[in-house]
Amino acid sequence: MAVTRAAIADGAGAFVIDDIDVSPPRDDEVLVEIRAAGICHTDHASLWWTRPLVMGHEGAGVVREIGSGVSHVLPGDAVVLNWCIPCGECFQCRRGETVLCERSRPAHVMERSSGHAHAEGTRWRGRPIDRSFNIGTLSGLTLVRKEAVTRIPDGVPFPVAAITGCGVITGVGSALNVAHVQPGESVAVLGCGGVGLNVIQGARLAGTSTIIAIDSNPAALARARQFGATHAVLAARLDNGEELDMTATVRALTSGRGADYAFEATSVPGLAFKPLQLVRDGGMALQLSGINDMVQVPMPWFMWNKRYVTPLYGGCVPARDFPRIFGHYLDGTLQLDALVTRTYRLEQLGEALDDMLEGRNAKGVIVMPDA
Repeated sequence: MAVTRAAIADGAGAFVIDDIDVSPPRDDEVLVEIRAAGICHTDHASLWWTRPLVMGHEGAGVVREIGSGVSHVLPGDAVVLNWCIPCGECFQCRRGETVLCERSRPAHVMERSSGHAHAEGTRWRGRPIDRSFNIGTLSGLTLVRKEAVTRIPDGVPFPVAAITGCGVITGVGSALNVAHVQPGESVAVLGCGGVGLNVIQGARLAGTSTIIAIDSNPAALARARQFGATHAVLAARLDNGEELDMTATVRALTSGRGADYAFEATSVPGLAFKPLQLVRDGGMALQLSGINDMVQVPMPWFMWNKRYVTPLYGGCVPARDFPRIFGHYLDGTLQLDALVTRTYRLEQLGEALDDMLEGRNAKGVIVMPDA
C-alpha cells in the first residue's frame, strides 16, 4: 500500500485532510498520481453524503501503475479522469447509453459483489473508504477502473484537463449532445459559474445567435460576456423561495416568444424549474445542477409542448468527447485557461470551497505539489 494525503468528508458537513492507504492496481485498475483537481458545488454537497469518503470528482494526473488488463494507457501517461464509468454489460450500456450505466452509481455506495467498486483498495484509519463518484480526486493518489481514464494530448495543462472532467464536459455537452443547439437559435443560461459558462461556450461553438446570461453577480456576468454571451441580465440575489423577474426580459430579447433553450446551473432548488418560464412553447428547459431537494412547480409552466430534461454528464461519452474538447482547446475555439480563476493547495480546500460558494471564481482548482 502507498500512503498519500487526501480530503475526507465525514458525512456530517465537515472534512479533514488526512493520510489514506491506496493499494496497487488489480487487473482492470489504474493507479493515478493526481496533479490537479477541480472544485464544484457537488464537492460541497458531498460533505453530507452520510458516510466518510474521499472527496473530489474532477481530476487529472499521471499514471503510476496499471493492472494486467489495461492497455490503453501506460505508466507515465498524462490522463484526465471521468466518473461516467460504464460496466459495458447492463441494459443501458448495451443500448449505448453508457452515462446511465445501472451498475456505476457515482454518488452512492455500489454493490461490492459487482466487482466494480473496489472500495477495499482505499483505506482510511484501517477501514475501507468510498471515493466520491468512484474516483475521489482530492487525493495525492487514486485507484480507479480503467474506463475512468483518458489520455491527455500534449499542450493541455493539468488544471485545464482537471476541470474538463466534469464542469466543462457537462456544460458543453448539455448544449451540443443533449439540446443539440443549432445555428441561429437562442439560449438562456441561468447561473454563470463553471457549468453555466461552459453551456455558453457550447452554444457559441454551435453558432447560436442569441446567448442570454443571467446571474446575480456582476463579475459572473462579465465573465459570461468574455466566454460568448451576447446579452447579460443582472438578477436580484435570491433565496430559494424568491421569484426572479426575468421572464419579460428574456422574451423581449427573443422576439417575444422566449428562448429556444434555457439552462439552469445555479444549484438553487427554488430555481430548478425556472427555465420553463424562459423558453418558448415547444422549447427545451434543462436543469444541470443536480438539485435533489423537494421542489413544487405550477403545472401550467409546462404548457405548451415544453420539454424538461435533467441531463447527466452532458450526455457525454468520454472516449468520444474528451478528444473533441481538447481539440477545441488546442485550436483556440474553447477558452479553458481563463476558467481557472485561482489555484489552491490541498490544505486550502476550505478557502476554495468558500470562494466557490461566494461566486468569486469561475473555477477553483486544487494543485498538488508535483503539478
